[in-house]
Amino acid sequence: MSELYPLKFEPILKETIWGGSSLVRKYYKKGNPELKYGESWEISAVSDNLSVVSNGFLAGNNLEELIEVYMGDITGEAIFEKFGNEFPLLIKLIEAREDLSIQVHPDNELAKKRHNAYGKTEMWYIIESERGSKIYSGFREPVSREIYLEALGNGELASLLNAEETSPGDVFFTPSGRIHAIGAGILLAEIQQTSDITYRIFDWNRKGPDGKSRELHTELALDAIDFNTSGKAKILCNNTLNKTQNLITCEFFITNVITFNERISKDYNLIDSFVIYICLEGEFLIRWDGNSEPVIKGETVLLPAMISEVILDPSPEAKVLEIFMNEDLMLNKPKN
Repeated sequence: MSELYPLKFEPILKETIWGGSSLVRKYYKKGNPELKYGESWEISAVSDNLSVVSNGFLAGNNLEELIEVYMGDITGEAIFEKFGNEFPLLIKLIEAREDLSIQVHPDNELAKKRHNAYGKTEMWYIIESERGSKIYSGFREPVSREIYLEALGNGELASLLNAEETSPGDVFFTPSGRIHAIGAGILLAEIQQTSDITYRIFDWNRKGPDGKSRELHTELALDAIDFNTSGKAKILCNNTLNKTQNLITCEFFITNVITFNERISKDYNLIDSFVIYICLEGEFLIRWDGNSEPVIKGETVLLPAMISEVILDPSPEAKVLEIFMNEDLMLNKPKN
């Protein structure tokens, strides 16, 4: 069996009524710059949106086929044992030229019961933000079900929500049950569980391309919302050059950011997990076993678990998100 290597995938572009052209023009996604794209699915195992390899001898194979053949060599042994051929994370770039709908995602238990699927916990890393752009995340203060329903019925739901202005580099963590929305003028990276289940609650009285209002999931959302999830949600990150800085650690993923203008050696022998790099700025080479793979702004790369040591070589500077999973957190095992 041939050796694995850092894998790139064809982006899956999604046209939306609230999208724009930056994903194509500035982040080099293949598409028509005259169309409105809201999302680029960078790595996806969602059944009808399987990512297809774009580089190397495995080009043309989809992610599910790769895991079926290479198993834990792709994902890590414990991850393969738990998830099988289904890759556990969904990676997106999202551009909002208009406000997205206010929505919520179910947790694993509710999603399993209703949809025989995983729930959705996610995080956002703000890449670009116009002046005054906002993220809505959670309530300003805990609310009762009755107050929520009254505000929803009066079209005043947004007044109950915690809204925070954003700047590039801000981070927002959105566990399942936390009501949320991306505001206009933001481009971000989204890391989430592999799930496409979203309960749309309020869509700003917007009409779809067919002139009709988009479907809302008012009743489904009621049991999913955590009405006590409130307060400020923004996580600030002060970049330190040539240091790996943790942004989020949870049972579903760990996300770090690295801004570097020097070679950085990475040893992943202890994590037994794939690693994902999202190049936010600049470009760099991934070097391993005498080989190298170039990565430019806007590209996402999957480093198979069997490649445990790499060097990241910037040219001349780069900023990347580094994402992987932690076996102890994933399986809820106590650390030694």
